[in-house]
Amino acid sequence: MKKMYFIAIYPPQEIIEEVKTFKKDLAVSYGNTKALKNDAHITLFPPFSRELELESDIHIAFQKIDTSLSPFEMDLNGFGSFPNPKNPVIFVHPEDNVHLTELYQRVKQQFNFTNYSFTPHMTVGYRDLTWENYLKAWEKYKEKEYKTKFIVDKILLLRYDGKWIPIAEKYLTD
Repeated sequence: MKKMYFIAIYPPQEIIEEVKTFKKDLAVSYGNTKALKNDAHITLFPPFSRELELESDIHIAFQKIDTSLSPFEMDLNGFGSFPNPKNPVIFVHPEDNVHLTELYQRVKQQFNFTNYSFTPHMTVGYRDLTWENYLKAWEKYKEKEYKTKFIVDKILLLRYDGKWIPIAEKYLTD
């Protein structure tokens, strides 16, 4: 039996709730309900599928990720988008962060079986967001202000069991 896994950074619950208000707006105003299913996060390694029997290998690789980094501040500032007509995405925009890039590189040392271009973002709208609704929503969100920050002090390994469940975490330690 195959399961889906991914590795991510989750902000504190209060930011998850703030981002959820944007997701609810997209659901109500632009018919985009899919993004409501997932809590706000920044993906470090995208979803991949493996046989459940191999989960211990995934845990071993996850624990091997070098997290000897100081916890760092992540600034979120405004919104961005991927204007792909087939699958447009609107997201909360994390500012460029050398520590985040370093953390991603360290994840990639252990999880390197997918070619993945790392574009940090916190999804607000995607999947069932039509191109027409994306264009309308983007008009509203491209100038919208939203600024906050949080401390990144751990990474999570998640498995999909009807929803994404954290199955392991690893703290950053300097």
